Amino acid sequence: MPAEFSLRANVVDITAQTARPATIHVADGRISRLEYTGAAEADEALPYALPGFVDAHVHVESSLLVPAEFARLAVVHGTVATVSDPHEIGNVLGVAGVEFMLDNARQSPFHFCFGAPSCVPATIFETAGATITADDIEQLFQRPEIGYLAEMMNWPGVLHGDADVLRKIGLARQYNRPVDGHAPGLRGEDARRYAAAGMSTDHECFTADEALDKLEAGMHILIREGSAARNFEALVDLLHEHAARIMFCSDDKHPDSLLLGHIDALVRRAVARGIDVWKVLRAACLNPVQHYRLNVGQLREGDAADFIVVTDLREFRVQQTYLRGQLVAENGQTLLPTAAHQAPNNFQAQPVQPADFAVAAPDATATAAQVRAIRCYDGQLITAADPAVVPAHQGWLAADVAHDVLKLTVVNRYEAGATPAVGFIRGFGLKRGALASSVGHDSHNITAVGCSDEAIARAVNLVIEAKGGLAAVGDNGEELLLPLPVAGLMSDGEGYAVAEAYTAVDRLAKQLGSPLGAPFMTLSFMALLVIPSLKLSDKGLFDGEKFEFVSVLA
Repeated sequence: MPAEFSLRANVVDITAQTARPATIHVADGRISRLEYTGAAEADEALPYALPGFVDAHVHVESSLLVPAEFARLAVVHGTVATVSDPHEIGNVLGVAGVEFMLDNARQSPFHFCFGAPSCVPATIFETAGATITADDIEQLFQRPEIGYLAEMMNWPGVLHGDADVLRKIGLARQYNRPVDGHAPGLRGEDARRYAAAGMSTDHECFTADEALDKLEAGMHILIREGSAARNFEALVDLLHEHAARIMFCSDDKHPDSLLLGHIDALVRRAVARGIDVWKVLRAACLNPVQHYRLNVGQLREGDAADFIVVTDLREFRVQQTYLRGQLVAENGQTLLPTAAHQAPNNFQAQPVQPADFAVAAPDATATAAQVRAIRCYDGQLITAADPAVVPAHQGWLAADVAHDVLKLTVVNRYEAGATPAVGFIRGFGLKRGALASSVGHDSHNITAVGCSDEAIARAVNLVIEAKGGLAAVGDNGEELLLPLPVAGLMSDGEGYAVAEAYTAVDRLAKQLGSPLGAPFMTLSFMALLVIPSLKLSDKGLFDGEKFEFVSVLA
C-alpha cells in the first residue's frame, strides 16, 4: 500500500468550477482529507491538482503495446484511465485474447475499462481468426473489468432488427452496461433509430452536422484525434454548447504519437482555441467517468488518489501523475516498471511469391485497363472509389507509380495457401518498394501496398516469417521489420524501445515516398469494410456503401 503523504496545490473542482489552494492528504491510496486554506482564488505560485485525463475510446492494441506498457507511456501525459475496446485481439484470438488483455492490465495500477467486443468478426465478408458470440458476451459480462458493450459497428443490423445484434444489446441492458456506437455518416431518422436502439456514443463523426444529428438523438459524441483519424478541428467547437455530452478519445494511436502526447494535447488545443476551460475539463476528466461508471477518483475526500499535478490551466504540462496513491510519473518520466508477459498468437500464412499478386488484364493484347482504385486520405478512415487507368503487359496489370496508382493486397493469415486478394490504391505516394502489416482492421490479415509484385512479396514474407509485424522494403536493399509476436498486433518489448523501432520503420516508409502522416496506420484501415466507401478484404474488393463485392476491373 502506498505510504501516506501530503502535497500543496490549487485543487481543481470541475463540477464547482473552482481552483483553490489546499493541502491534499493521501493515506492508504485514498484522499483522506482536503485541507483548504480559505482563499477563494487560486495561488499562482502553486501548481494545480486535478482529476486525471481519460481516453474515452481506444484500442490499446493499436499502440503496438500490451496494456501494461501502454500505461507506462500514457501516465506521463496525465492519463489515468482508458475505455478500451479489445476487439482487435478478439478478432485474432477470440475470448482468449480478451482475457490476455485483462490479465496483462492487472500488472499496472492504471485504470483499464475493457468492453465486450460486439462485432467479432466485423463482417461476413472477410476471414477472421475467431468468433465472439452473444453467449461469450454474456460470460464476459460476469467479469467486473468488462464495463460496456464495445462499438456496435453493425449499424445495418441494428436498424433492420438482426436477432443476434439485438440479443447482444439486450444483454448489455440486462447487465446494466452502456453500449458504444459506431456509425460513420449515419444521419437523420436513421441516426435517431440507431440511438433509440440503445447506442449511447459515437466516435466516428467526421462533420459537425453529423455529430449534431447524433447529439439531438441523445448520443454522446467522442472527439477523436488518433494517428490516422483526426476529427478534432471538425468537432471541437461543439464543446461550446454541448459540453455535457462530449468526450475526447484517440481510438488508434501508434507509439511514436503516444510519446508526444495524449488527451493532454487535446485539452491544451481546446483551451488555446478559446473554449471555456471548465467545459474542456468536463470532457477530458469527468464525462467518461460518469458515463462508463469508472472507478476512478475525482479528487474528493474518500476517493481513490487518482489525480495529476500540472503547471497551470493553460498549458497543462504534467508534473506528476498519481494512481491509487502511487506516484507513477514525474516530470516526463514514467515510474511504472516493465512486466514480463506471454505472447499468444494465431498465424498460419506461408511464404508467398511475386506471381501471387498478379492481376489479369481484360485480354492478353491489352496495353492498359481501367480499374476501380481505392482513394485513401491522410487523417481519415473513409476512402473513395477513384477510377484509374493502369498499364498492361503480356496479359497482366501493373502499378502506375508515376501516377500514384499502387497495388494493394490482403493476404489471409489464418489459412495456409489462401490466394491473396489484390486491388489498386491511390494516395499512398510510394515511389519505390512496399509496406506490409499484420495489423489490418478488423480481421488483421496481412495488408500490403507496393510499387511492384516483387517488393510486395518481400515485405509480406518478412511479416510471415516473424508471424506478425510491420515491414518496409526498398529497391536498394533497404529492409526494416518491427516484429509483433503478441497476436501479430503487439510487441513483447519495452514501450519506449518499441516507439523507437516504430519511428525507424515509419521513417523508411516516408523515405520510400509516402507523404502520409502515419503510413502504417492508414494501411491498417484499408481492409476495414465497415468504413465506406471502397476497401479490400482477403476475399476481394468491397463496396462499403452497397455492402457487396465489386470487380477490380471497372
